[in-house]
Amino acid sequence: MKDSTVRRRRISNTDDTITAISTPFGESGIGIVRLSGKNSISIADKIFKGDISPDKAESHKANYGKIISADDGQIIDEVYLTVFRAPKSYTKEDLVEISCHGSPFVLYRVLQEIIKSGARLANPGEFTLRAFLNGRIDLTQAEAVAEIIKAKTELSLEHSLRHLQGELSEKINLIREELINILAELEARIDFPEEEIEEIDRSVVQKKMQKIESDIKSLIDTYEEGKILKEGLRMVIVGKTNVGKSSLLNAFLKEERAIVTPIPGTTRDAISEYTNFKGLPVRLTDTAGFRFSQDKIEIEGIKRTKIEINKADFILLVIDASTGVTNEDRELEKELFDFSHIIVINKVDLVSDETVREIEQSFLEKAKKIQKISALKGTGIEELKEKIADEVFFSKKGLDQSAFGGLITNIRHKEALTKAVQSLSLAKESLMKNMSFEFVALDLRVALDSIGEIVGKVVTEDILNKIFSEFCIGK
Repeated sequence: MKDSTVRRRRISNTDDTITAISTPFGESGIGIVRLSGKNSISIADKIFKGDISPDKAESHKANYGKIISADDGQIIDEVYLTVFRAPKSYTKEDLVEISCHGSPFVLYRVLQEIIKSGARLANPGEFTLRAFLNGRIDLTQAEAVAEIIKAKTELSLEHSLRHLQGELSEKINLIREELINILAELEARIDFPEEEIEEIDRSVVQKKMQKIESDIKSLIDTYEEGKILKEGLRMVIVGKTNVGKSSLLNAFLKEERAIVTPIPGTTRDAISEYTNFKGLPVRLTDTAGFRFSQDKIEIEGIKRTKIEINKADFILLVIDASTGVTNEDRELEKELFDFSHIIVINKVDLVSDETVREIEQSFLEKAKKIQKISALKGTGIEELKEKIADEVFFSKKGLDQSAFGGLITNIRHKEALTKAVQSLSLAKESLMKNMSFEFVALDLRVALDSIGEIVGKVVTEDILNKIFSEFCIGK
């Protein structure tokens, strides 16, 4: 059984030299312009003047000099130029990085000189695309580069770095190897039926396929947690008017982000901000309070609250301890029955312990999902953060940081794994019906290709365009 090969169709022209500004737009101390391709060093030679020319420069060593106009020799900037000779570079091609002063105008001038000297402007993610096409990284590692750039917390960053180091790739490749081994056994008997090859025990093969299927399903089950690490937990704060939702948002953020007044209906539109709970990225949304109103703006705010609820991963239902549990609170709790949520009893500093206990008793069936706080005084806020993080992430399937490198974060991975499971199920069915090995092998090849899509062993232009279009130019 030959391993699946990478199939590429008009994906990228790696014969030319590409260039881009690799640092974010804006003024800074230093900005970097990058070139990659077979002519990158000769192009740098045309515009760089220093003690050592780029073609003679030692790899991975910065050299001081000036960038000059190729047309009239005018000095554009004083820079440090570093040559990274193939294959020991980010792209495995000859690569040059020019560290300039971080003025957008200066960087643009340097970029224009490089383009005039023979390079073309890189497409989004094209440097990383070349790293993939040249075999330095696989597709999950390429996606990890984008995740590192967008990481919102230390936990997200750690997870992305472990993907970049190949932890997910290792799991995927192990599954591929197991599929290839089964296919090799089957195809030997398909291709050489007259040879004296030991007969296959179909029940043994089925057990092997069941084990692979179980491993794949275990990966699929990590998607929701992986998605939270990548995109953040979408959490919505809901409740009646004046229960302290905006005060809770401010307490989470430790700043006065939302306006707080005793006037009912102050918050009329959703307010969203990012924060983190125990390193978990969280997108917090404060919403308009629920109440009967004839105010058109307030009615629209309540409609938007319902939209936010339907998009949420997790909901905080805030109850005002000073007013007790009302019919409106009960109606809201019924609406949230099918949603993951915690009941937050706010303003506990204004009432007796006995009153708080009575409110807790009224939600006895949800005792594990209740937290008492005072948003204004900050009481119970840290405990609430921990409870939320544990509820939605850390308590799932005994998840701990040692498992982070094996979480899938991308819907593309989940869909490919799901296709593989479907094909494996068909292969098992054919096997146990004593159908010809050709039918079993056909479905196993589909499963193998689906798994191969994840790491880029099987790849199309559409997949690559989708992945790398989400990168910034210069990476």
